[in-house]
Amino acid sequence: MRWNLPNILTLSRLFAAPGLAVMFLYFTRPYADWFALSLFVIASLTDWLDGYLARAWKQETKLGTMLDPIADKAMVIIALMVIVGFSSMSPWLVLPATFILFREVFVSGLREYLGDTAGTLKVTALAKWKTTAQMVAIAVLFAQGVFEHYLGMSIIGMDNELVGQILNGEVEDLHGLHWKLAGMDWTGRIGLWLLWLAAALTLITGWDYLRKAMPYLRETS
Repeated sequence: MRWNLPNILTLSRLFAAPGLAVMFLYFTRPYADWFALSLFVIASLTDWLDGYLARAWKQETKLGTMLDPIADKAMVIIALMVIVGFSSMSPWLVLPATFILFREVFVSGLREYLGDTAGTLKVTALAKWKTTAQMVAIAVLFAQGVFEHYLGMSIIGMDNELVGQILNGEVEDLHGLHWKLAGMDWTGRIGLWLLWLAAALTLITGWDYLRKAMPYLRETS
């Protein structure tokens, strides 16, 4: 195995994946959301950086080729698990997350079964766009958690009537409820839109991989 900077970045992304869940065990919210968001964004950037450096420095290795998709899948699966676990279990969130998780497990199993012929399932440009959409969607949904909990902290001690009066402009907004609510609303909407886009790309690329694998799955007479 050859250790170089691209491979070290890939490995750091793999180790960062479980850190997303650990943040919510050792920190209270919204600090856990902030730390998870920062860790996820930094790790996602290494996904681009390690590939760029490996190609630019001609340091592409078998180790990096093996670790890169594993690190990506671990980041996405654990992040979605955390987001769904701390959500209200809305079907609009659970469904695309389920499609994404199903596809990742299915394609991984397909590659394992194909063994030496798994090279037929090379990562396509559309699959890379799928990964990008997933990463951006998850980052935006982590940001929603930040807005949600700052809003919750701001209205502690207020009754519903006072909150309504502030949001209706009848009482001066001294705690920034308007922009916190707007931030929570828009990050939630954009995050869900992107997650559904990622789910659609996930299903399309999953079907493409299955189609390419079909000749190797047919029974021989």
